[in-house]
This record gives sequence, C-alpha cells and structure tokens, in this order.
Amino acid sequence: MKKLFYLFLIFSWSVFATDISNPFADGNNYYKNENYKAAITSYESVLANGQHSAELYFNLGNCYYKLHKVAPAIYNYEKALQLNPNDQEIKTNLDFAQKMTIDVIKVIPKVGFDKLIQDFTSSYYYDTWAWIAVALTFLFLAFFAAYYFSRTGVKKRIFFTGMFVILIAILISISSAIYEKNRKTNEKSAIIFSETASLKAEPKATSSETILLHEGTKVYILESIANWKKIQLTDETTGWISDEAIKELR
Repeated sequence: MKKLFYLFLIFSWSVFATDISNPFADGNNYYKNENYKAAITSYESVLANGQHSAELYFNLGNCYYKLHKVAPAIYNYEKALQLNPNDQEIKTNLDFAQKMTIDVIKVIPKVGFDKLIQDFTSSYYYDTWAWIAVALTFLFLAFFAAYYFSRTGVKKRIFFTGMFVILIAILISISSAIYEKNRKTNEKSAIIFSETASLKAEPKATSSETILLHEGTKVYILESIANWKKIQLTDETTGWISDEAIKELR
C-alpha cells in the first residue's frame, strides 16, 4: 500500500512539475547553450498562449539574428520596440539586423510641428502615458489635501500653484496617450519576409515592376485591395505588393 502511495506521489509531482514548466525560462536556457532553434520554439509557445512582452520579442530577435534570419530578427526587434520605445539595447540590435538587409532606401525625415509632437509623444508607449496620468492624478489629490489643510496663505499659494502645474501635466499626458494610440492605430507597417518581392505599379501580377525589394525591408501600408497592399517606403516611393510577401507589425 505504501509503495502505491509513493508511486502516486511521484506521478503527481511529475505532472505538477510539467504544469509549472516555464517555456520562457527554458528558452533562455536554450539560448545560453546556443541552441537557438529550441529557444525559438520555447519563445513561440509563449506567444501562442497569448503572452507577450518586449523582452520576449527581443530574445526572439536575438535568436533569429544568431541564425542569420534577417526578416524574423527585424520583425521581432520592431515588436519589442513597439512595447519599449526607449530601450537603447533594442535599438542597437535592430540597427545591427538592418545592416544585414540588401535594400538601401533613403529615409526622408519629417519636419515641422508634427515632427516635434511625434518625437515627444513617442518617447513613451501610450500605456505608459496613461499610467503617468494616473500617478499625476494621485499627486494632484495629495496637493489638494495639503492645500485644503494648510493654515498659512504662503503654503496655500504654493500648493495651489503646484495643483495647477500638475493639472497641466495630467492634460499633456492624456493628450499624448490619445495621440500615440491613434498614431499606432493609423500607422500600419510591415516587414518583407519573402527573399525577393516585386513592387508593382498596379495591384495585379501582370503589372510592371517598379522596384525589386528584399527580405527585412520595412514598409508602410497605405491601403488594401484583395490580396494586394499599397505600400510606401521611407523614401516615399509607393507601389503594390502581394500580401504573401510581407508580415504586418500589429
């Protein structure tokens, strides 16, 4: 009877240990041992379960980079950067991966007031702006309480001024969150995954080819027709490309 009980405990522990296995930690161990394909499988299983993070995408990008798979590496670095736009390590690795691409496309910089706003709001992800607004709201309440209970006119003026400044900061944070959310929603980008992809003048296979693009190049989606996407390059060249050639950055 005792033997059966111990066997049951061993079996239960093995099932429990399987249930609490951590694919992300497994992926990290595979990566340390330079088993990049196994690491990718572990990381992808985390994504398949609906979980994602900047660190997860960054690690996936590193794995693909080690395997010299340009498009998946750039794609995952871009996904990581969406979630953590200020991470310098992600930006650095993305730059290294982009140097592996064949296409050299000029980047036409944006200018004017819109660029200033975008540079400011893109310093944080829109979720981060929202949390900043929440934190400032609590700070505003603290200043209000201090203003209400202050006994001297000087302190009341200081806390009132502080409330006014914090209120402006709250409005800026909320506006930045809304602006960044709308920008992310409206700006649809993608990475070319096909080894080569023809940019067409019209959305049909028989149309003339304007440019031959290669894997890893980032494009911006303007519109869709059937299984074709009208895209724009960073040099503002536009054309049509097959759905199968790209993978959207959602």
